[in-house]
Amino acid sequence: MKTNKLLNSNLPIESPEAAEIRHKISVLASKYWELVHRKAKFSREDPKVPVSGKVFGPEEIQNLVDSALDFWLTTGRFNNAFEESLASIIGVKHILTTNSGSSANLLAVSSLCSPIFKGRAMSPGDEVITCAAGFPTTVNPIIINNLVPVFVDVEIPSYNIDASQLDLALSHKTRGIVIAHTMGNPFNLDLVMDFANKHALWVVEDCCDGLGSKYKGKHIGTFGNVGTYSFYPAHQITMGEGGAVFTNDGKLRRAVESIRDWGRDCYCPPGYDNTCGKRFGWKLGNLPKGYDHKYTYSHLGYNLKLTDMQAAVGLAQLDKLDSFVAARAKNFLALKNTFSDLEDFFILPEANQESEPSWFGFLITVRDGAPFTRDQFVRKLNKMHIATRFLFGGNLLKQPYMGNRTFRTVGNLENTNKIMRDTLWIGLFPGIGLPEINYISEVVHKFCKR
Repeated sequence: MKTNKLLNSNLPIESPEAAEIRHKISVLASKYWELVHRKAKFSREDPKVPVSGKVFGPEEIQNLVDSALDFWLTTGRFNNAFEESLASIIGVKHILTTNSGSSANLLAVSSLCSPIFKGRAMSPGDEVITCAAGFPTTVNPIIINNLVPVFVDVEIPSYNIDASQLDLALSHKTRGIVIAHTMGNPFNLDLVMDFANKHALWVVEDCCDGLGSKYKGKHIGTFGNVGTYSFYPAHQITMGEGGAVFTNDGKLRRAVESIRDWGRDCYCPPGYDNTCGKRFGWKLGNLPKGYDHKYTYSHLGYNLKLTDMQAAVGLAQLDKLDSFVAARAKNFLALKNTFSDLEDFFILPEANQESEPSWFGFLITVRDGAPFTRDQFVRKLNKMHIATRFLFGGNLLKQPYMGNRTFRTVGNLENTNKIMRDTLWIGLFPGIGLPEINYISEVVHKFCKR
């Protein structure tokens, strides 16, 4: 996707000579990618199967260099184009980029505590339903905002929330639900949203693993009040670091933007002043009337913006999103076929009904009674240079940092504990293909026939 340099009026107008130099640099950047970054073919002599990684072409480098030549180091024209393009793809009104998916989750939950929402805002001591199996920064924003997480179990083989436990988790203090679409597999949005609507609860959809995933033909993250993405290199597209918060609610957008941008009340983009037309005419809080609106703060905030150079990479990646999602789906099916005759040993992942996952990885759970443990299997795979990961934090309640925290649990989290002991995942990202999957098949079958 091309961006207009004049979208940012703060950038200098280039002379014809400078524009020609910019063009030559872009051509050379493409040639550099060909010489240095083109992926080598899989080799049986030196086999390596990573779980994830960045997949990029000359377009990303060209955009990155183009942005560097602008030397506009905060958000600018590339970020504007990225937000507009992603909003169009997923069908949502408002997208705000941030510096990571973890920050996106923090912004999403914190925005629901905003005084903008008055009596509906979540307050310290309110309870939020979430899952104990997953990544910590889905849960951490609940704790940071002095809310109380209420942990429910997940189902296997979807690895998503066990919606039958929602009623058991409910109390008079429950104000929200914050859960992830595990590994890009959409959770049952019908059940979750029916429950949330019945009890007037906020819903945050953590879609950090699932850009491109759909439920009943609609992108995940657009069912609840607010959704989040991550653009870390392991994810469907990458900026290196980066994330986004998205919503159809204008008030939520305003709260997220303020908290992301130091907590300020001013909504001028970087490099602009007085877009409201009354920069020195506001009367807010206990400040004197006319206090500079750029230095008036309505939220407890941070600086969580990303740079235009990151957005430049993401913009080029967006053009490849459909092909990336298709490659992940193809690799998932190939891996499912590889393991299909080994289901006496392994529980294989299943997509939820009426969903189209944009798979993050291929989950495998070693069955009870298998003649080997998860750890033995993992050691074998890694010895053969097939990288593995566990399902993130396993049971988060067992993590060191959760000691002496305030929370509530529903039941004994049986499946969560099973995942902690017996679950792993291997890669299916677009950087691998059938040669790598055939190698995985040989290694796994030899191990299981041991």
